Amino acid sequence: MGSFGSLPGVLFWIAPAGALLALAMAYVFFQLMIRSNPGSARMIEIAGHVKEGAMAYLYQQYKVVGAVFVVLFVLLGLMALAGLQSPLVPVAFLTGGFFSGLCGFLGMKTATSASNRTAQGAKESLDRGLKVAFRSGAVMGFVVVGFALVDICAWFWILRYLAVHNVNAAGDVIVFGINLGHLSLEEITVIMLNFGMGASTQALFARVGGGIFTKAADVGADLVGKVEAGIPEDDPRNPATIADNVGDNVGDVAGMGADLYESYAGSVLATAALGAAAFRGNPNLQIASVITPMVVAGIGTISSVIGCFLVRAKEGASQKQLMAALFRGINGASILTIIGAAVTVKILMPGHFGLWFSILSGLCAGIWIAKATEYYTSDDYRPTQWLATQCKTGPATTIIGGMAVGMESVMQPVIAIGLGTILAFAFAGGFSEFSMGLYGVGIAAVGMLSTLGITLATDAYGPIADNAGGNAQMTEQEPIVRERTDALDSLGNTTAATGKGFAIGSAALTALALLAAYIEEIRVALIRVARAGDGTVLVGYGDHARQIGIEAIRHLSLPQFMEFYQVHLMNPNVLIGLFLGSMMAFYFCALTMKAVGRAAGQMVEEVRNQFREKKGIMEGREKPDYARCVSISTQAAQKEMVFPSLLAIICPIIVGILFDVSGVVGLLSGALSAGFVLAVMMANSGGSWDNAKKFIEKGNYGGKGSEAHKAGVVGDTVGDPFKDTSGPSLNILIKLMSMVSIVSCGIVAKYPPIVKILGDNLDRILRSFGS
Repeated sequence: MGSFGSLPGVLFWIAPAGALLALAMAYVFFQLMIRSNPGSARMIEIAGHVKEGAMAYLYQQYKVVGAVFVVLFVLLGLMALAGLQSPLVPVAFLTGGFFSGLCGFLGMKTATSASNRTAQGAKESLDRGLKVAFRSGAVMGFVVVGFALVDICAWFWILRYLAVHNVNAAGDVIVFGINLGHLSLEEITVIMLNFGMGASTQALFARVGGGIFTKAADVGADLVGKVEAGIPEDDPRNPATIADNVGDNVGDVAGMGADLYESYAGSVLATAALGAAAFRGNPNLQIASVITPMVVAGIGTISSVIGCFLVRAKEGASQKQLMAALFRGINGASILTIIGAAVTVKILMPGHFGLWFSILSGLCAGIWIAKATEYYTSDDYRPTQWLATQCKTGPATTIIGGMAVGMESVMQPVIAIGLGTILAFAFAGGFSEFSMGLYGVGIAAVGMLSTLGITLATDAYGPIADNAGGNAQMTEQEPIVRERTDALDSLGNTTAATGKGFAIGSAALTALALLAAYIEEIRVALIRVARAGDGTVLVGYGDHARQIGIEAIRHLSLPQFMEFYQVHLMNPNVLIGLFLGSMMAFYFCALTMKAVGRAAGQMVEEVRNQFREKKGIMEGREKPDYARCVSISTQAAQKEMVFPSLLAIICPIIVGILFDVSGVVGLLSGALSAGFVLAVMMANSGGSWDNAKKFIEKGNYGGKGSEAHKAGVVGDTVGDPFKDTSGPSLNILIKLMSMVSIVSCGIVAKYPPIVKILGDNLDRILRSFGS
C-alpha cells in the first residue's frame, strides 16, 4: 500500500503543510483586522449589536444541531454494532460536523468584528477599506480549507498507520479491543468518505437556518422600511435593520462557508475513493491516485495565500477596476495551482497526464459559471438592465422579467458542467476504462475547488462590505465614506452572486463524484456482509442477482454493478427514483420559501407595531427595539429549519429500503439534475432582481422613491428567498442526500428491498388465484 517514506508519501505532506499555512494565515489576518482602528464609539456600538445578535443566533443553532448530531451518532453506532457500518464511521461523522461548525463560528466572529473596522478603513482610503474587508473574508476562506484538509489528512494518516501496525493474523485491524475489520486502501477511503455526512448535515442546518433568518429580517426591513415608511436602507430608525445586518453574516458567511466546506471535503474524499477503485490492480498507482487530490488541494491552498497579497485597489477605482483587483488574486492563485497540478500529476501519475487536463476542465468550468453568473446578475450587463426597464410598468412585469432572466441563465452553467464533465471523463481515459473516467470527473471537482481559499475570501468579503456600508449609514459618516463603502458593497453584491454560482457548480460536480462513489461504498458494504456470513453475498436484483464471493466482488466493474442491480431507464425503480429526486428539489424549495414567508410575516408585524407604538422612532427621539427583531428571526429559523433538514436525511434511507440500489441511483440523479438547474435559476433570478433595484437607485428610471423603484423593491423582496435561502440550500440538499445514501448503504447491501418482497408475495398470491 506504499509508505510515507515513498515518493507519494513524501508529496502527501504538501496537503497538511498547505492546511497549516492556511490556518496560520487565517490567524495573521484576524490579528491584523483586530488591530485595525475600530472607529468611533457609535461605530463600535452598532457593530456590537450585530455581533451580539449573530453570536446569539449561532448559539441557538448549535444547540439544535447538537441534538440532531447526538441522535444521528447513536443511530450510526447501532448500525456499526449490527455490522452494517465500520465502527469508525460515527466518530468520523462527528469530526466532519465539528470542524464545519468551528469554521462557521470563527468566520462569524471575524466578520462581525470587521464591519466597523472596514467602515473606518474607508474613511482613510478605498484601498484600506478593501484590504480590511477582503483579508477578513480570507479568514473564513482559510479556516475552511485549513480545517477540511487537517481532518482529511489526519484520518488518512491514522487509518494507514493502523492498517500497517495493528493487524492480527487474520488481517483485521484491532484497536482497543475493537475489530475494525480489514483496512485495504479502498476501505480506508470509503470510511473517510463517511465523515462527509457530518459536514453535510451541519451545512444544511447552517444554510437553511441562516437563509430563513436573513431573509425574514431582510424582507421585513424592506417592506415596512422602504415601501411603507419611505426610509432608506440601513436607516437606524428601522427596528429590523440590525437583524438584517446579522442575517448577512448568518447566511453569507457561516452558511456559505459550511456549504463550500462540504463541497471541498466531499470532492477530495470522493475522488480518493474513486482512485482507489480505478487502480486496484496497481498498488503504486493506487496510493498515488488517493494522494493526488489531497496534494492538488494543498497546492491550491498555498497558491490562494499568495493570491491574497495580489489584491489591492487605487483610490477612486471604478466597479470594474475593483472587480479586476479581486480577479487578479483569483487568477494568480489559479495559474500557480495549474502549474503545481501539472508537476504533481507528472510525478505521481506517470502515463496518466490526461488527468491534468481533467483538473483544468474543472477549473475552467468554475470560471465559466462565475462569469455567466456575473453577466446575468450584474447591472453592468444587458439582462439586469433590461429587467430594470420592466420595473417601469409595475411589480407584475418585474416578477415575470426576473423569472425569465433566471430561466435563461440556466443554459450556460449546464453547458459548462456538461462540457467540463465529458472532457474530464475523456481526458482521464474514461472511454477505454470507465472507472478512470469517473476518477477524472472527481479530480475535475477538486480542480474547480482547489483555490477555494481565495474564492471563498471574495464571497465572505461581500457581507462584511455590506455591513460596513450599514455601519457608515447608521453612524452618519461623511458622504465620501458612504461613497467608498457603497463601492465596496456594490462589489460585494457581485462577488456574492458569482460566489453562489460557483457554489452551485461545484456542488453539481461534487455530487456527480459522490454518485459514483456510492457504488464503491456498496462494494465495501457487500464485502462486509460477506465476511460476517459464509464468505458470499447476494449481489443484484431480480433475474440478475448472483451469490458471489469476496474476491469476485472486489473485481466487479462499475458497469457490472449497474447490470446486476438493473440500473437502467427501463427499470421502474430507477424511474420512480428519478421522479422522487426531482420532486424533492421542488418540495424542499416550497418548504423553505413558506418558512421565509411565515417568519417575514412576523417581522413585518413587529416592525409595524414598533412604528405604531413608539411614535418617537421616526423623529429620532426613541430607540427601536433591535433585540426583539433579532429574537423573532432567531426563533423562526430554529423552528423552521428542522423539518426540511430531516426530510433530506430520511428520504434516501427510505428509498434505499424500498427500491434498492437502482432506486437510490435514480433518486440521486433526479435530485442532482433538477436541483442544479433550479438552484441556478433561483440564485440568478434573485441576483438580477436585487441589482435591477440598485440600478434604479443609481438614478435610472426615476431613481429612489419612484414607481419603478417600488416595483424593484417588490422584485428584490421576492428574490431574497430565491437567492439566499432556497437556491443555495439546494446545493447542500443534493450533496447531503448522496452522503446519507453512502452512509446507509450497509442496510441496502444486507437486506432485500421491500418492493421485491411485496412483489414476490403478490406474485405468489396471484398465482394461487389462477391455479
